[in-house]
Amino acid sequence: MAVYSDKSQLQLFDLQDNDRNRETLIEKGCGPLRTSMGTIIEQETRIKGSSKKIHEKFSFTELPLEIEPIANKFGVFANNEICLSDIKVYGFDYDYTLASYKDDLHHVLYDLGKEALIEKYKYPKGIGEQHFNPDYILRGLHYDIRKGLLMKIDSYHNIQLGTVYRGTTKLSDNEVLELYKGTHVPISDMNTFYGFGPMVQLVDMFAPPEMNLITNVTDYFIENNIPYDPEYVFYDIRNAVQSVHTSGQLHSTIMGNLDKYLENGPHIKKILERLANAGKKLFIITNSGFPFINSGMKYMVGENWIDLFDVVVVNARKPKFFNENTRPFRLYDPQNENSWHRVKHLDKGQVYIQGNFLDFQHMTGYYGSKVLYFGDHVYTDLADPSLKHSWRTGAIIPELESEIKVITSSDYKASVRWLIALQHLIEEMQEAQSCQQNAGSTESLDMIPELLEERSQLRSHLKSLCNDRFGSMFRTHHNPTYFSRRMARFADIYTSSLTNLLQYSVDNTFYPRRTALPHEPYPFNDPSHAQCVKPI
Repeated sequence: MAVYSDKSQLQLFDLQDNDRNRETLIEKGCGPLRTSMGTIIEQETRIKGSSKKIHEKFSFTELPLEIEPIANKFGVFANNEICLSDIKVYGFDYDYTLASYKDDLHHVLYDLGKEALIEKYKYPKGIGEQHFNPDYILRGLHYDIRKGLLMKIDSYHNIQLGTVYRGTTKLSDNEVLELYKGTHVPISDMNTFYGFGPMVQLVDMFAPPEMNLITNVTDYFIENNIPYDPEYVFYDIRNAVQSVHTSGQLHSTIMGNLDKYLENGPHIKKILERLANAGKKLFIITNSGFPFINSGMKYMVGENWIDLFDVVVVNARKPKFFNENTRPFRLYDPQNENSWHRVKHLDKGQVYIQGNFLDFQHMTGYYGSKVLYFGDHVYTDLADPSLKHSWRTGAIIPELESEIKVITSSDYKASVRWLIALQHLIEEMQEAQSCQQNAGSTESLDMIPELLEERSQLRSHLKSLCNDRFGSMFRTHHNPTYFSRRMARFADIYTSSLTNLLQYSVDNTFYPRRTALPHEPYPFNDPSHAQCVKPI
């Protein structure tokens, strides 16, 4: 039995083979395996999915006890420390920020885009038989428009093997490595925010129907032996989906049945009233038109919703609004829609169209870090305000709720603990070799391939718990995803819904979690590598 001498550490391994194995793994250089695991895991869960041969030598009994708070799926999470008492002005996008949509909206957008493909772009009518599948896609994926491949990329521009698909067909790791000469994607091949290459990131809240169309059309062409250029297909689908927006067809559909598509409840009104009553200035900057947001805001907040806001800007053309200083504001007239006199100040109770950031800042006096702006699109809504204009920013990410539900499940947590334990064991076996121990070290090192195989199985299992094809929206095994890295860079805080702010005081301070850098020791439970230990 291998036991820690420190009573705060619990018994970790039961070596069930014989004295020689015990000598090999403990006395001949591996040392005690220290972990940063959490609560004790039951035996059945600990060994689930593990290889039989390894568990003939080891079985988990108990792990070090460490109490961690359970993540609140309705919480607000900080990338950067922000004190709300310093915030004097709150700004909001409309779609998926003030307005939260039901899942039915993705289905109708998919169907409208599909109809546009068939009617306007003359795609085969057989495509009409295909349907939106919400379980297939994941927001934040990249699409290689030249190779016609959908994939997940991590924060270091590495393709996550096992997540590359042509239609619904997964490419083997060898195929991916051959196509890309490895897994790294150079920045020159990226698109959407950095670069102008073929790797387009599908990141906004309307991307899932677009990705589903790309996937289904690709499958249809392959199954029916129809030659196609994936770049043509991508732009046809993108233009078809965007035409549903620009033509007003989608907005008309939503306005015609608000109960079906738009979430409703007292919470949006409550958070706006709380902020206004606390003396905060409120504004909207949205790309949507006034009739559309007026319909939705009346439904959610009431007839006099506009009285809560100090400035309302519609048809803002973000991200151009934050980058170009030449387009002036125009006063919106509900009767004539436009007026022609020059706007010299932005008044409460009025609605303005277009405009630019420089004039907005000059006319309102809303400067820098006293402004907190919320949006759902990390590039269109958040990147320029945070990088160029020093606003504080908040990302609205509805997928957080389902993600947190998965990662707080007993299966997920147990698998992560066992995964970390395996990796530490592999590290200590390697360190035993570097210590140049003699007797027994070879046998322990012979087990490393089996431990690596089990590690691979655990990683696949964790991936499938979030999404069977693409895994987590925020993580690629041990690295953040490309989406997660961009969100962390451009958003000071993030949450699944704007109304989650109701749980906190208007003077609350959000603190980021201190994470250990690779060279730093853990402050509470040190899982660092074992030291070389001489045999007794």
